Amino acid sequence: MQATNLQQKFDKLRSNKLFELFVISIIIFSALVIGAKTYDISPGTLWVVHLLDWFITFFFLTEIIIRFIGEKNKKEFFKHGWNIFDTLIVITSLIPVEDSELAIIGRLIRIFRVLRMVSIIPELKMLLNSLLIALPQLGYIVALMFIIFYIYAAIGSTFFAAINPLLWDDIAISMLTLFRVMTFEDWTDVMYETMSVYPLSWLYYLTFIFFTAFAFLNMVIGVVVNVLNEEHERIRREEEHVDEQVTLEELNNKIEELKQLIIQKRA
Repeated sequence: MQATNLQQKFDKLRSNKLFELFVISIIIFSALVIGAKTYDISPGTLWVVHLLDWFITFFFLTEIIIRFIGEKNKKEFFKHGWNIFDTLIVITSLIPVEDSELAIIGRLIRIFRVLRMVSIIPELKMLLNSLLIALPQLGYIVALMFIIFYIYAAIGSTFFAAINPLLWDDIAISMLTLFRVMTFEDWTDVMYETMSVYPLSWLYYLTFIFFTAFAFLNMVIGVVVNVLNEEHERIRREEEHVDEQVTLEELNNKIEELKQLIIQKRA
């Protein structure tokens, strides 16, 4: 009975908006502490930063314990990927590696604590889940983009290698140059250099930019937006289903109450 009451109290606590906001504030504070460690800090102040870091770690440990105890079905807790991620980050943060050869790994693990913001805020979690769902479709777009890159790199290496070997010597370097063109990093300098020998080479660059920077980028945006809409629709249907279940339960409870009143009056 006491265990059930504790579970219900912790369930209410972890669902409390103020508690969620407090956890988010601690995550932000954790990010600031991580950033502070990148500066040159005097030894007198460094111990304060380490103390704050350990306080944050133990707070996250307490928060994970509250979430675990608040779970009605404990087996369901570790079926969620984000719960496993949060638990691993917190447990590995407890390992004292500051004064060992694994100090860099320890710092990296603490950096990843900032990602816990995603598991706390539902909107961020939904965005990341949508991106992961869209990855298979994005894979085909990336494959098609690689084919375009490869064809244009082969053409560029064939025609422009003699003009500037640093940019067009082989197909690998040519692909790096094309990536520079796609991101508009001084791409006109590259174009004007080849136009001095091949005046119509501007067609090569403009068609490549159209395919990669415009067409493929819009395709990627379209896929992600479509998946986001589907995810919003799925969440809306789940919420409506939960509301219907609650309404049915309330209706059944009222029917049972009426039955009990009728039985009492007949008696």
